Amino acid sequence: MKELNVALTELGISKVRLAKYLGVSRQMLYNYLAIDDLNNWPKEKAAKILSLLNIESINELKNLKVTGEYIIEVEGRLNDGVKDSSSKEVLADLKGFNKKEQELLSDIINLLKERLSNDKSKEMYNAYVYLYNFLKSMDNNDELKYILAYMSKALGFTDPMEFSFNKDKQFVFESIIFSAMTLYTNGGASRTKLAETHKRFVQDIEKKNEEKLSRTQELNTAKIQALRELGYSTINEDNAKEVLDKIAEIQSRKV
Repeated sequence: MKELNVALTELGISKVRLAKYLGVSRQMLYNYLAIDDLNNWPKEKAAKILSLLNIESINELKNLKVTGEYIIEVEGRLNDGVKDSSSKEVLADLKGFNKKEQELLSDIINLLKERLSNDKSKEMYNAYVYLYNFLKSMDNNDELKYILAYMSKALGFTDPMEFSFNKDKQFVFESIIFSAMTLYTNGGASRTKLAETHKRFVQDIEKKNEEKLSRTQELNTAKIQALRELGYSTINEDNAKEVLDKIAEIQSRKV
């Protein structure tokens, strides 16, 4: 089985993806790979490995040449296999979505699971915390959508002249971001030169947070006053509309 492990390494196939392809846990996969003879594997799993590598017997691995074309072929078979097995697991929880939405959500969920399984570092965890915050905020900030479009175009996944959102605003935003990224990539933006700009960036965020806190406190004060005036102790389904109307009235008194 040494040849198999060598081939998997040369092909760049992670144990996580191979386990998903075979439909087993990672621990079970490690147990399989520790077996000296593929004939001692469960027949179904052995057949899937041979099919993935497009060989008829494990002995062919001794003369196997791992070329770029072969890697692409194996990657294609692996992706199809992982997608099929993962979709069965994920799509059960996606009722109510159409086929395209199910496939998209399935791909996103499986990609996140794979990345987090492969990299347990704090850096990777924080990256996905930021991604979660990004997604939560996207409905209230069109620029976040423009950022996604820009990166998809810059990475070659999307036609640079495709505009899925507000064309004029997206065009301006992408042009500005390209200028900034060009400056960043070419080394024309040193930490020293940008120290003052970053300071203003921090101050702007702090100001927004203070304003948000102030609004929250103001709303909470108005809520307490509304409950007191209406004779309620808390908001519930029965009095919610009445309390919200009273809050709006209280806030209008200050205008």
